[in-house]
Amino acid sequence: MRFVFSRRFYVLLALGFIPLALGWMMPFLLTLGFGFDAFLIVAALVDYFISRRLPEDFTVTRAFERRFAIGDPSRVHLKIENATPRAYRVIIKDEYPPEMILDGKREAEFTVDAQTAADFHYVLTPPKRGSYKFGRAAVRFLSKLGLVWCQTEAAMPESVKVYPNMRRAREMELKALGAQSFLAIQRKSVRRGEGREFESMRDYVRGDELRHISWTATARRSKLITRQYQIERDQTIVIALDAGRLMTGRIGDETKFDTAIHASLALMSAAARAGDNCGLLVFGRKVKKYLPPKKGVEHLDAVLETLHDLEPEMIEPSYARGFQYIASNTKKRAFVVILTDLVDKESSKELINSLKLLRPRHLPLVVTIGDRDLNATVSEVPKELKEVFVQSAAEEIIHQREAALRLVETLGGLALDVTTSTLAPRLLETYLRVKERGML
Repeated sequence: MRFVFSRRFYVLLALGFIPLALGWMMPFLLTLGFGFDAFLIVAALVDYFISRRLPEDFTVTRAFERRFAIGDPSRVHLKIENATPRAYRVIIKDEYPPEMILDGKREAEFTVDAQTAADFHYVLTPPKRGSYKFGRAAVRFLSKLGLVWCQTEAAMPESVKVYPNMRRAREMELKALGAQSFLAIQRKSVRRGEGREFESMRDYVRGDELRHISWTATARRSKLITRQYQIERDQTIVIALDAGRLMTGRIGDETKFDTAIHASLALMSAAARAGDNCGLLVFGRKVKKYLPPKKGVEHLDAVLETLHDLEPEMIEPSYARGFQYIASNTKKRAFVVILTDLVDKESSKELINSLKLLRPRHLPLVVTIGDRDLNATVSEVPKELKEVFVQSAAEEIIHQREAALRLVETLGGLALDVTTSTLAPRLLETYLRVKERGML
């Protein structure tokens, strides 16, 4: 039904029942009562037909406070503009994506005076990345005679994207590097006597390395002159993000893949502050997405756009294809960060064999993301037989992971075995250590 009767209609209808109640004493009142009620119903129908359409000058539009990010509450605004000469009493209810979490009410009733506008908002929190669809907003408005509420639809359907939470990534960066993260990176990047990028000349000071003495400058000035170096800027970082089976595992409310995404964004943010170029490769059985190393706000926006709808698949990843793609498309020496997980010998064996595609041109860092702190599991004294088997399985996983990571180091790479809670801080610490030591 496109209309419902209003309170005024029911009040008048109730008044029409009074003569019907007295009809047993005065029969003519029955006719009067039935006639009044019939007239009221006809008037309500006429009222609906003359009022059922909103004028074109009465519009409802939907707007968003900012782009949606996973786990971040955002306001949805419904703006009602009434450019007509009469006031409207309206009830508005928006059709939001059911997957999102509603905070408060999405329905409101108010009067929009003539030649004015009104604004109503409600709050939604998206629980995961992806694309979501808003429907049309249902609008009920009081008819000209006030006997019925006419119902129509406004605000066109539209799709929205939910992106990774960049604010969360920057909070990870600040927590890992300190409140002065930008200054900390800059300070580390200009430490003299380290790195390989020439900065300037100065007089020799006792303690300077002899290999840094410039003999040509010394000959010109007739005194010892040494070169100053700084950690290179515009270095290259490539993040290889595994989108295979083990990354579908959930820790708390999110998958390992989502945790790895936010850690990757934290690393990209830190790299941008340090003046480095950062690229991204997402691979499963084949390469899903690749963004070549760049820096700047536009590049981070492109990364968010790329990652908003990518999900891991229940298949084994092909490290060989992913690493071959990096080797073919990254000619400059790069710090390749591989975010993955390893459990069995076969997956670690393929990873180790595929690392040869990156070495010796690039410096790989293999980061394995565990389900939980297995070391804490095996350190507890088992109280029942089930816990003995759990600890035995945990010890086997730890042994296999440690063996695989030791092999990575023997090939000249770096390795980290972390949990989801320690992923971002240890990743950022390793990145800064690589820069400080001039390993690139």
